[in-house]
Amino acid sequence: MANDAHESHRIVSEDEWLIARKELLQREKELTRLRDQISAQRRALPWVKVDERYEFDGVDGKVGLADLFDGRSQLIVKHFMFGPDEEHGCVGCSFHCDHIDGARIHLEQHDVSLVVVARAPFARIDAFRRRMGWRFKWFSSAGNTFNHDYHVSFTKDEIAQGKVFYNYAMVELPIEDLHGISVFYKDAAGDIFHTYSSYARGNEEMFGAYVYLDLTPKGRNENGPTQSLADWVRHHDRYGAAGFVDPTGQWHPADTRVKCC
Repeated sequence: MANDAHESHRIVSEDEWLIARKELLQREKELTRLRDQISAQRRALPWVKVDERYEFDGVDGKVGLADLFDGRSQLIVKHFMFGPDEEHGCVGCSFHCDHIDGARIHLEQHDVSLVVVARAPFARIDAFRRRMGWRFKWFSSAGNTFNHDYHVSFTKDEIAQGKVFYNYAMVELPIEDLHGISVFYKDAAGDIFHTYSSYARGNEEMFGAYVYLDLTPKGRNENGPTQSLADWVRHHDRYGAAGFVDPTGQWHPADTRVKCC
């Protein structure tokens, strides 16, 4: 249930509010400076040369990793949770992708390409992309080890062993695909380097809707069974439809039941 924001807050004069607001402003400035420092530290990370010759399926057929740069020197890859046997993309990843196209237009003018990659067959990927109205380039990594090498997809044997390597730690996970972001650089000689990856909540700042919600009295207001965006986020063409999102991010019509994983 939504919390009552009015009942949980004091009502004060404008002068009292201004004092409290200025105190918070100092903390906000600290966070801004800390973010700048972390961003600089991120840019200073060492790089790893990518020697694997990955091949992806896209709208123009088979392409290599170098082609994903599309003539630019920097590449951001959104790892999307959309496995080979799934009919629809993850709701949380779709929430993220709803924010991409507006930013992508500007990134492409600043030497950065941004693409999405998933393990589902390209035909299914492209049908879902068109249904959602997205314009970014999306590629299938079906048949290569790209997702596994960048620690967002796991084999059944790995899962059966109890723990997999995700977000830089060994953790228990019951599903084969998770989400993340990886960044690459291509130099003038054509050599490609992996410069950065982040996972789990490390990508939340890319969700513009969350930034707006964090300004509001109720905040994210995720107080349902999963205590996450699965409590309220839907594919943007399914708001108002009867159904639910399970803890793995998959949408289910109201007449189906799944066990929590």
